[in-house]
Amino acid sequence: MKIEKLHIQYENNTLVDISFDITKSLALVGQSGSGKSLTLKALLGMLPEGMKCELDISSSFTLVNGESLAFVPQNPFTALSPLTKIKKQFFAPATLMQELFEQVGLSYELSERFAPELSGGQLQRVIIAMALSSKPKLLLLDEPTTALDPHNREVIIELLKSLQEKLGFKMLFVTHDMKSAESLCEEICVIKNGKVIENGSLEKIVKDPQEEYTKVLISSNFSNREFRA
Repeated sequence: MKIEKLHIQYENNTLVDISFDITKSLALVGQSGSGKSLTLKALLGMLPEGMKCELDISSSFTLVNGESLAFVPQNPFTALSPLTKIKKQFFAPATLMQELFEQVGLSYELSERFAPELSGGQLQRVIIAMALSSKPKLLLLDEPTTALDPHNREVIIELLKSLQEKLGFKMLFVTHDMKSAESLCEEICVIKNGKVIENGSLEKIVKDPQEEYTKVLISSNFSNREFRA
């Protein structure tokens, strides 16, 4: 699919003005304030009141009313109610729920537990299973590994790659973590101040970035980030 035009404006200020193509798996990369989150909200139809959006999409499937679209949020620890059992938050038939739990490598018995009883890695698998219940054509990922420890981050990346190969959905991975992007995606779109400054093959751009901004993102060290197991 191709985003021919995504233009977001607030009053007289243009906040985002970009185009990109999602052939299979695309990393949308930039520092905080670059326009990543606004792009995601525009695709989800969740822009704040007062913002105007022009969106032209060329695709073999429609995204009208969220059709064919699913979303995996950044923090699995806040995505689910802590007071309701997992299975009560999973709006799908029990047979499908069990099948999806198996696909993401979880025991179906965990559906009887409450969210605080699960680890970060388990919770993110539950969120991914929920997203897959709608059989999406496009999976939007908002830094789904940021709140996880290094081991679980790697496990979730490998799981997403495996699921994509099996189910055939496209992925838009929104992040500022170049290491995770390189592990998951084939292509990259680097944005700064709402504009595309570099895009193409992720492998090529990581090896030979043309913009100083991209070089800073690649060399950034995230080892001081706090994680939860």
